[in-house]
Amino acid sequence: MAKPIIGLQLYTLRDLTEKDFPGTIRKAAQLGYKAVEFAGYYNTPAKEVRALLDELGLQAPSAHVGLNYSEAADIRSSELDRQIEYAQELGLQYMVAPSAPLPDHPTLDDVKRLAAIFEEVGKKVSDAGMTFGYHNHDFEFKLVNNKPVMDHFLELVPAQYLIAEFDLGWIHTAGYTPVDYVKKYSGRVPLVHFKDFVEGRRDTEVGKGAVDLASVLQVAEESGIKYIFVEQEIFSSSSLESAAISLAFFHRNGF
Repeated sequence: MAKPIIGLQLYTLRDLTEKDFPGTIRKAAQLGYKAVEFAGYYNTPAKEVRALLDELGLQAPSAHVGLNYSEAADIRSSELDRQIEYAQELGLQYMVAPSAPLPDHPTLDDVKRLAAIFEEVGKKVSDAGMTFGYHNHDFEFKLVNNKPVMDHFLELVPAQYLIAEFDLGWIHTAGYTPVDYVKKYSGRVPLVHFKDFVEGRRDTEVGKGAVDLASVLQVAEESGIKYIFVEQEIFSSSSLESAAISLAFFHRNGF
């Protein structure tokens, strides 16, 4: 096994990507990130994105892809087909749903409905040669029948059709310990988000907040984590400067 590769979720630089998508990818590489995770492509042809990644020596294993949860399965499938075609051309390994619509007080039926959609999508993504995953916030840790919704998802959907991309900051915010979840689902968490919170729901640069992320680094390799993506939403100066500060945390910890 090898140490995880440190990447940047490009949503962090969304103020830049919406103005210059290729140029922002280039800036991520210049900072020293070895991988990026997409959160939209800004109408850029996949061949152009792939050529840029190759030029920069950047890996791009995954993308966040929004799902249509409200329409009929055939409409959801047709939208997914377009996303899959682009992902294949780009050479992605993982297609990750960034969130799902849960009511304020979810029931087991709500959970099962979403799990059925995940399995449906997971099978289609698997048939296309990739793996489907789910990225959590804190609301997926609401209890249903005395168990967090996220655990229900991972128990109801077979591992071959659903991996976890744990957002460790949101796990912390939900009142759980990130390293415990990484260990519990060892082998099913090839991707994680390092998100740090300084207080409440205000995030900060990795290593400057209250989330115990260093302990995850200690077990990352043995737990099967392949990629760690930095993600941040609120910045004291600029998104690019914050991305550089977060990367320095990994350098200090031997990555």
